[in-house]
Amino acid sequence: MPDLTEAVSEIADAMAREQRRGTVASYIPELAKVDLDQFGITVSTLDGDICCAGDADVPFSIQSVSKVFTLTLALGSIGDALWHRVGREPSGNSFNSIVQLEHEKGLPRNPFINAGALVVSDVVLAGHPPRVAIGSILRFIRWLADDEDIAIDETVARSEAATGFRNMALAAYMKSFGNLVHPVEMTLGVYVHQCAVAMTCRQLATAGHFLADGGGRSSTGHRVVSPERARRINALMLTCGHYDGSGDFAFRVGLPGKSGVGGGILAIVPGRASVAVWSPGLNQHGNSLLGTLALERLAKAMGWSVFGP
Repeated sequence: MPDLTEAVSEIADAMAREQRRGTVASYIPELAKVDLDQFGITVSTLDGDICCAGDADVPFSIQSVSKVFTLTLALGSIGDALWHRVGREPSGNSFNSIVQLEHEKGLPRNPFINAGALVVSDVVLAGHPPRVAIGSILRFIRWLADDEDIAIDETVARSEAATGFRNMALAAYMKSFGNLVHPVEMTLGVYVHQCAVAMTCRQLATAGHFLADGGGRSSTGHRVVSPERARRINALMLTCGHYDGSGDFAFRVGLPGKSGVGGGILAIVPGRASVAVWSPGLNQHGNSLLGTLALERLAKAMGWSVFGP
């Protein structure tokens, strides 16, 4: 087996030299201010090793990576009934597209595009005030990461709320089909705050550990989800976790992963490790350019693709 620490260090060095940087998500004003010259990586193995390099301890806005955690909460709340309100298929369209909702009568293709994540946020609301739902999401993430210092970046939340007109349209459109139970502004409030959670690569890799560990947390003996549910969440991450770039990510990296426009990616190596990478510059699909390159190198170096070495 190749040396993991050496592989992670070499990848960080290669990313520091990389000329391609991508572009920041300028449509959210606060994210447009983030320095492109940053890259972090953390690998947390089931054996208890944690390998970090680069800017692994710099907090960033996890954005759509949060959808993994809210999906887990929603499935814990209503189970497979969720799939009556959101599909499980790749969309083939941009993450904030409204086109398919018209043809498919307000039923989002999957829980990782914005429309699907809004439905998931609506489920997590469960009749409570938004602050209660937001608090439950934050407590869950803190528990998974074993870190009470994780917080919501309120500046990012306000920035996203003030400019999220496409998300408002998606929510209102689904409401017209009866696929949102709560008022649009309440569901949107939960959604923008979950996206504004700030985490480091170290925290994110730790939080995703349960998906590599068959739904459990070996370090504490707690079970987060059943092994079957962990497999299904991983399957959705593999097929839908990178928007309309999901097929290319599976082709190049071969691991379940969920990206966010803040530049973070959580990747899962089932039975071995969870990996978090971050670099704010995005490719044409809205996924971290350097993060994707780094994961491709890591999977190749360690023979970690789910499709074989």
